[in-house]
Amino acid sequence: MDAAALLACLAALVAGFIDAVAGGGGLVQLPALLVLYPHAEPEDLFGTNKVASFSGTATALARYARAVTIPWRQVGGSAAGAFAASFTGARLAAAMPVAWMRPLVVVLLAGVLVWTLRGPPRHASAGPTPPPWAGAIIGVLLGFYDGFFGPGTGSFLLFAFVTWLGLDFLTASASAKLVNVATNLAAIAAFAPAGHVRWELALPMAACNVAGAQLGAHLALREGAVFVRRAFVVIVTTLLLKLGWGLLRG
Repeated sequence: MDAAALLACLAALVAGFIDAVAGGGGLVQLPALLVLYPHAEPEDLFGTNKVASFSGTATALARYARAVTIPWRQVGGSAAGAFAASFTGARLAAAMPVAWMRPLVVVLLAGVLVWTLRGPPRHASAGPTPPPWAGAIIGVLLGFYDGFFGPGTGSFLLFAFVTWLGLDFLTASASAKLVNVATNLAAIAAFAPAGHVRWELALPMAACNVAGAQLGAHLALREGAVFVRRAFVVIVTTLLLKLGWGLLRG
C-alpha cells in the first residue's frame, strides 16, 4: 500500500468517527481522496468514498440499534424515501451546476448552528407524535440533496430529526444512520455497475471507516445526548467555515 492509500485510510478512520457521532464525515474523506488522487476520475472517487462511508455507517447503525430505541415507523419511511431520492439526485448531478447550491448550504448551516446554540435539546416525548409521512418528507428532501451534492447531509438529518420529529440528539444521531445507509446504498447502486469504484482502495478504506465508526458510536453511547449535541455544534461550525472559505476564494 502506497503513501496516498495510507493517508486515504487515515482520512476514512477520522471520517468514520465523525459520522458515527454527529454526521459530517464527508468533510474529511471525500476532499482527502480528491487531493490524494488528483488525476483519478471524479466518479471513481465518489463511488469509492460511498463504499467506505456505507461500511462505517452500517456498522455504527448496528451498534446504536442495540442500545438506542430507534423510531423505526418514522425513520423507516424516511430511509425508503431517501434511497429513491438519492439515486435520482446522483443521476441528475452530472447535468446540473452543483456550485449553485453552495451559497444556499452555507446559509442553511448557519441557521442550523444558531438554532442549536440557542435552543435547548428536545426529547422525543415533548409535543405530539409527528405523522409517519413527516419522516418520509425529510428522507426525500435530504436524500436528493445527498445524491446531488452531499456535504453536511448527516448533520442536516440529525437537525431535522431533532426539530421536526422531536427526537433527542442521541436518538436522532442513531436514526440518521439508517437514512445515511439508504442514501449510500443508492449511490453505490449508481456508481458500482458503471465501474466507478476503485475496490483496491475502497475495501481498506471501508475497514478503517468501520473502526472509526465503532469508536465514535461507543463514545456517543457512553457520553449521551449532551456529548452528541456538543460534537454536532463543532462539526457544523467546521463545515460552515470550510464551505464559507471556499465561497470567498471563488
